[in-house]
Amino acid sequence: MSAPRTFSLTPGKRVLYLTKDPERIRRQLAGELTLRMADLRPDELLDDINTDAMTPAWVCFDYDPAAIARNAYAGLIVNGQRLIPAEALAAGGFEVIVAGAQKGVGSSRETAAQCEVYGGSRLAIASSFAPIHARNNINIGQLMGDHALIARLEAGEAVALDEFTRGHDAITALIIEAGGLLPFSAKLAKGEITVPPTGTTARPMNLTEKVLAHKLLPGQGEYVKPGDAVLVKVDAGYSHEFTTAQVDWFLAQEYGDDYRLKDPSKFAVFEDHLIYADGVAAMAKYSDKIEELRVRQRAFAAKTGVRNFGAKDGVSPGICHQVAREQFIDPGDFVQATDSHTCMGGASGALSWGVGATEYAALAYWGFTPLAVPESIRFELTGRLAPGVTAKDVMLYILANHAKREETLNRVMEFGGDGLFALSPDERATLANMATECSARGAIMEVDDVMVDWIAGHRPGVDRAALAAKVVRPDPGAHHDGGVHVIDLATIAPMVATPGDPDRGVASDPKNGALIAGLGRVKLNIAYGGSCTAGKRDDIDMYARVIAEAERAGKKIADGVRFYIQFGSTDVEDYARAQGYLDLFARTGVELIKPGCGACIGCGPGVSDRGDQVTVSAINRNYKGRSGPGQLYLASPLTVAASAVAGEIVAYRDGMFDAE
Repeated sequence: MSAPRTFSLTPGKRVLYLTKDPERIRRQLAGELTLRMADLRPDELLDDINTDAMTPAWVCFDYDPAAIARNAYAGLIVNGQRLIPAEALAAGGFEVIVAGAQKGVGSSRETAAQCEVYGGSRLAIASSFAPIHARNNINIGQLMGDHALIARLEAGEAVALDEFTRGHDAITALIIEAGGLLPFSAKLAKGEITVPPTGTTARPMNLTEKVLAHKLLPGQGEYVKPGDAVLVKVDAGYSHEFTTAQVDWFLAQEYGDDYRLKDPSKFAVFEDHLIYADGVAAMAKYSDKIEELRVRQRAFAAKTGVRNFGAKDGVSPGICHQVAREQFIDPGDFVQATDSHTCMGGASGALSWGVGATEYAALAYWGFTPLAVPESIRFELTGRLAPGVTAKDVMLYILANHAKREETLNRVMEFGGDGLFALSPDERATLANMATECSARGAIMEVDDVMVDWIAGHRPGVDRAALAAKVVRPDPGAHHDGGVHVIDLATIAPMVATPGDPDRGVASDPKNGALIAGLGRVKLNIAYGGSCTAGKRDDIDMYARVIAEAERAGKKIADGVRFYIQFGSTDVEDYARAQGYLDLFARTGVELIKPGCGACIGCGPGVSDRGDQVTVSAINRNYKGRSGPGQLYLASPLTVAASAVAGEIVAYRDGMFDAE
């Protein structure tokens, strides 16, 4: 069903304002308080509401959107209690939900948008939206607007649909008018909608533009520029057991239970995200739902013929992003998957970003997807990292100095320069992985022979020359709307992001020994090394380097600290075994975890279980409650390992344990 031509507030329905004052939210839910935008300042509204807060991991164990909506905003916790109780959104009759800036940051989970729509919301209001979340709203038919628009609606105005499509590319406007992506796709298939050529003539193109230009469907043209509405072929995609059941649900709802994918060889499923969730007390009570997700994914793989990276004897082959870069992502590919860290594929020279279940269902079915060519922002890396500094520190620096100013918002982060090529392939993958923490659309990097060799080395029998021929390079004179930002790697210091958001980075102070400037002494309970960000071969090398140095100095993991290391894939675990690291870790008190996801999403060993616990982690995001109720600091593998030995958060320095 197409969206109505105008939008006005429905008599008897209500507007929910998500204010920084929780009591005002409680009173609205109870029907004791009615707020209006005219009576509020924008700074009174909650900013940076992340998708984990809208639908925590356990809510996503339901795949039916109606069931998900019953627990809308279950992750908004105040004094240990849910701020928005079960069923409250639907029971309150709210058809508009108003927030502050950067709504929907974090995971690509479409459930965050679904919990509002299937709870009765028709319109989301915020001063800005994270890009994947905004796209998910569009794909499932929820309109979006700003604070000025809700003020007009509350004044009794009926707002034309044209105002909701204004500023969007032609295809996105058609999707909004159609009421969502699946209705749009149906109209496109019937010939009721046509997408004209871009009309863009020959021009220098950056990496993002060149990849998309090469993927245009016939008749679209040969060149693109930001904002062009295009239909592009997808080279590879994947989902995991957290999302596959819902992808299947949408496909069956739209195309019938006997649907078939046109080219299943392009797509894959992974059993990685929930592989250890049963062992976490907070998740064990959902074991039946988790098992149903696994069963449904296996059935989906058998039915569709997609590649199945399922667990064997209860052990995952690894985290989807790591295994994908090892086994099937090539330079020049356009990759879409149901996880926000899909952008990790950008290190291989593939244009990659995460999408929601609806968008993935449509592109898996059709083999192509509609999009607006995104803007880009280029980071030109120069120099070399100082001893004890890693790519994780570089990303925490970018988060604190560029993402916080929204320079990266909804843009593809492109990386190049001699400094990039001085980094190992695994360290480049760390940079690409955390583009989503910058609220970027995705990531892509220039590729050299070192990266081509890395990819070929993981795929016996691959034609290296053919692989190298796929490498895409930017044209001289290519434009970046976000500008070109030069970062001298030699100036970066070890960084730590303080609890609450990855952009809260502070740097180590050379005058203060190994302590982090401004933190003082932060005593530690848990150290965690792993996840797609920090479970690669190079990361394991870093943990081992620090622990070996500590052992030579007669030290082990500090009393009262549990240090977990989890491998990103079976390849990484095999590498660690061959290097003798497993014995080293066992001798020094490190707890090893088989490949897969885990503590990063609160679904594995290494999560906190009390609010007073302190964790330093090498994962990619530290939103409240992300990895348990404790205080979560982000840092590099070197800092995490050094802190585990020291018993407090410290930056690693060569020989630091010998000096004690």
